[in-house]
Amino acid sequence: MSTDTASVELVGEQTVENVARAALLAALTGAFAYVSFPNPFSPAPVSLQVLGVFLAGILLGPAWGGVSMALYLVAGAVGAPVFAGGSAGVGALLGPTGGYLWSYPVAAFAVGAIVHGGLRLGDPDECGLGRLVAGMVAGTAVIYAFGVVGMALVLGMTLQKAFVAGALAFIPAEAFKMAAAVGVVRSDQITAE
Repeated sequence: MSTDTASVELVGEQTVENVARAALLAALTGAFAYVSFPNPFSPAPVSLQVLGVFLAGILLGPAWGGVSMALYLVAGAVGAPVFAGGSAGVGALLGPTGGYLWSYPVAAFAVGAIVHGGLRLGDPDECGLGRLVAGMVAGTAVIYAFGVVGMALVLGMTLQKAFVAGALAFIPAEAFKMAAAVGVVRSDQITAE
């Protein structure tokens, strides 16, 4: 009887690492959703979820950043309380703030593509501050576009009213999230100096 064994690699090590990172960023985005408070000018709350979207695109690149946010949506859709304020379920994806949620994979992809200068993952440390900010501004534009249209459709608002309530009301909070993302990404450079 022979005891020779052969190993077969079903999934590459790099793929396993990328899936783990994507799941970690999806979970972090879910944790950020608990930092949520009402916005008096909008039916949508202010939360830190978008910070997770920014970090997914910056740290994972366009493809895996988008996958991470798709995992986040699946987790919330099946009942994990990972949406703003601990909400969950398909109802959240179809409600007044559903457009924002649906935008997250596309926004993370856009952030990653701009930050990394294409579809390949590069080193975010090698990317200039202007490119980081441009990526997050583009991601924010995607989020607002989806969110405003979704809010207008679900609540029967005009696009103009939805834009005021769903985008303009959030600009100061988005600037804070962008600064926080830059701080996270550049923290090793700050401590090294």
